[in-house]
Amino acid sequence: MSTSTAPETPPTRREWFALVVLSIGLGMIVLDGTIVGVALPDIIRDLNLDLTDAQWVNSLYAVLLAALLLSTGRLADRWGRRLLFLVGIVVFVAGSVLAAMSDAAGPLIGARAVQAVGAALIMPSTLSTVNAVFRGRYRAAAFGVWGAVISGAAAVGPLAGGALTQWASWHWIFLVNIPLGAAVFIGALLTVPETRGAKGRPGADVDGALLSAIGFGALVFAVIEGPDLGWWKPKAELRLFGWVWPQDAPISAAPVALAIAVVALVLFVVWERHRERVRRSALLDLDLFRLPTFTWGNLTAAMVAVGEFAIIFVLPLFLINALGMDVMGAGLVLAAMAIGAFFSGASARHLAARFGSPGTVLIGLGLEVVGVFVLALIVSGTSPGWLVAIPLVVYGLGLGLASAQLTGTVLRDVPVEVSGQGSATQSTVRQVGSALGTAFAGAALSVSLALTLPSALTRAGLSGQAADGLADATRQSAGTTIAQLRAEGASSALGDQTGAAVAALAQGFADATRWSLLVASAFLLLGFVGAVRLRRVSEPAEAAASDG
Repeated sequence: MSTSTAPETPPTRREWFALVVLSIGLGMIVLDGTIVGVALPDIIRDLNLDLTDAQWVNSLYAVLLAALLLSTGRLADRWGRRLLFLVGIVVFVAGSVLAAMSDAAGPLIGARAVQAVGAALIMPSTLSTVNAVFRGRYRAAAFGVWGAVISGAAAVGPLAGGALTQWASWHWIFLVNIPLGAAVFIGALLTVPETRGAKGRPGADVDGALLSAIGFGALVFAVIEGPDLGWWKPKAELRLFGWVWPQDAPISAAPVALAIAVVALVLFVVWERHRERVRRSALLDLDLFRLPTFTWGNLTAAMVAVGEFAIIFVLPLFLINALGMDVMGAGLVLAAMAIGAFFSGASARHLAARFGSPGTVLIGLGLEVVGVFVLALIVSGTSPGWLVAIPLVVYGLGLGLASAQLTGTVLRDVPVEVSGQGSATQSTVRQVGSALGTAFAGAALSVSLALTLPSALTRAGLSGQAADGLADATRQSAGTTIAQLRAEGASSALGDQTGAAVAALAQGFADATRWSLLVASAFLLLGFVGAVRLRRVSEPAEAAASDG
């Protein structure tokens, strides 16, 4: 049953302040998932990253966060949610300092891993604390705040990244977490109550944690590395911690990683069912998926996250490298999402009162699909920033509506005694979606660039080995080569052909961006289908509630 027998005691002022502190802590880690995007071109140039490195800077944070959330959610229930929240803040800030000090791809990716560990301690602690402290209609309001922070912080990240990168340096997108983290830490000590879950079954599900981490990690690795390593026959060798997968191997590492992911995730499900049968502590209560609202709500949330992070990964590269915008200009264009998300997030509860939460999610997904599809149709190598911003406002409106109402809908029918697991599961699903969004968008961009750049150069009268090398360099640098040629002008190695090459490469990059956006819109369309199903399975419960 979704209804709680606990009285609807109004929250105290301290508990409302605690919600603010928890929301700022949540916003900090969500912001860090997207703030990097608009600074990526500068980071790529300064640290000499290639496209795969750039994807891992974004994706490793998301995939480690996804892999650890179920485990940390259980630890928070057992050891105390405020304690885990405070430890997470310390670890996250330490990872931010390491990221700001990075001078190469390896240290930066490693620092992002440390940040992910801290974020994994923070995220489930926020939602399960809200779930424990707030009751009845106050819980619905608190969930609305939590969902709005998720969408709003994700959307405002590019603007914050653009401002910090342009007015200071890309290092400050990480250094800003030091004062913010200190303020959240002190605020949590003063306002957030310590809560724990009910005493559970014995044992720690270490095997389940390892299987889920291996499964999710291998899945994202396969999607990210597939375009460069080859989807079946090896196209390049793979070097990992001194170990080499040779180019003359009979099969590429990518399909092997995909197979490992499938096996690990199937074993994870089998293992969790075994833990349930022997009455031992399990990482995931699979019976939760017998609840239709939980199942379809999580599917919808995953598709929303895939679409959102696909857009946030691709668009900064397009705006800065192909269109030649500065980072602040790109941040302002992407802030159109935040404008829409904040506006609709604030009004979502009014729509929900009329159409219900599932109906509001459906309206939001419809707006998201329309916004991204229109954006895919209008992008070109000469698109003005304001034209790109218009469909992003529509997309942001949809994002705010869907995210603000989705959290409460997913957890509506979850029994209170297992709400910690339900919260951690939903957070995991969102993070897997965000990791796959970056991975799928990067893979689509890489595959598309290999086709669109050579054809664009050929149309401009540039062909031969030099043109092929230029196209490959542009693809490998995620478009940074275009910005370098634009800055060099006629003094570049191409001489008076530089202008034609820049225009051709910009158009080729725009064409590839279109394909990446269409991939994002396809996932959002799947989310729309999930939202239709979510509304249908929610109707009987809503009708029963209204009759009662």
